[in-house]
Amino acid sequence: MTFGFAPSSAASLSTSASAASASRLLEPAEWAAAGIPLLRNPREVVSGLHARHLPKPATAIVAVLDPDDRLCASASFTRRAAPADGWMFRNALLAQLRRVIPHDLRRRTPVRTAVLLYCREGDARWTEEDGAWMWGLRDACTLHGLRCGAYITLTRDGWQVLGEGRGGRRPNADSAPESLAASDPSPLLPRTGGAVSEVLRRAAAR
Repeated sequence: MTFGFAPSSAASLSTSASAASASRLLEPAEWAAAGIPLLRNPREVVSGLHARHLPKPATAIVAVLDPDDRLCASASFTRRAAPADGWMFRNALLAQLRRVIPHDLRRRTPVRTAVLLYCREGDARWTEEDGAWMWGLRDACTLHGLRCGAYITLTRDGWQVLGEGRGGRRPNADSAPESLAASDPSPLLPRTGGAVSEVLRRAAAR
């Protein structure tokens, strides 16, 4: 007669939790196949966020861009010391998005794009932590009515847009920030025509 031991319920729960956690990340190939829109000028975006938030390792910056890649809103927070989990990252990102900008869930097609800049230790190669952030960003965007945009890592070696192969040495996790005037695009010119335009024209002529 042989005797066996059935796995305990605690062990089963632990195994299923680990499997669920492992599924809440995106591999580089999955991210590349997701049709993430390319940033027109990634260095401009990275420099602007770096100058505004001064990130140190374990800092995440979520930003919302308009259709012309201009910054609408951004927020930064420090990642909690816990195992990387896409569901937890999703909740943290969603909380920040809800705090800084209204959702676009009533639109048929998203017009604004959320991007994530994560400052961390190590080099620019993909890690499971990156995969969890990617999963969290994609899910948070869906729940807030936004397009899922680029995921960017910032390390001491520089910045890297994962899945695109674009990056640079500055800014990096140790560099001093550029001035916002240098990193931001030129302000939009005022529209011409109308009473306000006429007042401005007369004032300029004086």
